[in-house]
Amino acid sequence: RDGSPAPGASVEILERLPSGGRRVRLSVPGGTGEWIAAHGHVPLPPYIDRPDEELDRERYQTVYARRPGAVAAPTAGLHFTPVLLDDLTARGVGRAAVTLHVGPGTFRPVTAERAEDHVMEEEWYRIGAETARAIGETRTGGGRIVAVGTTAVRTLESAACGWEAGPAPAEGWTDLFLVPGAEFRVVDALLTNFHLPRSTLLLLVSAFAGRELVLAAYRHAVDAGYRFYSYGDAMLIL
Repeated sequence: RDGSPAPGASVEILERLPSGGRRVRLSVPGGTGEWIAAHGHVPLPPYIDRPDEELDRERYQTVYARRPGAVAAPTAGLHFTPVLLDDLTARGVGRAAVTLHVGPGTFRPVTAERAEDHVMEEEWYRIGAETARAIGETRTGGGRIVAVGTTAVRTLESAACGWEAGPAPAEGWTDLFLVPGAEFRVVDALLTNFHLPRSTLLLLVSAFAGRELVLAAYRHAVDAGYRFYSYGDAMLIL
């Protein structure tokens, strides 16, 4: 943050996380949201090795973002503009929103010898009634559910774990870790960026598309000079 804490501000440590971090509650007279917006910094990924700039508040954000809470943008969504979204709508592509507040754990590399031993930090998600209804209608009509980003995949698949009678509104904390061999109950296609090695995101993509196919795609991307990570290129996996 910039400057001194507001008079009367306090920070309460609620929990020590397995990753070594802390879950805290910030209390600021007048509201924490306004104070964070005024004094905070855009939490750029660690591989963007520079201080944040004012322009990052707009550029490192999707055009459809609505609810504050995440520490990182769902980077697959950075490829969309209002014009492109309007074009998709004109072509008959429906759109429904989900929320997942990405936490700092998304940047933690997998250091365990076995992927299953990696500890995922919990992240809060929400699927509203309108989105649940759209998923159900798409399924009934024979359409495909296309997730824009790994965060959307985790949201949908986390909620689906509790769907016994079909799609329904859901919200809560999820530590779902999708690795090769995982079952995907909702998502039929995935738009995603090229991710860092030894990341949970790359494991999720490998679980969805198959390890060998993903490795072949990454070899092609490297040979062709594609750009990786947040402001890089994307792939559509069907």
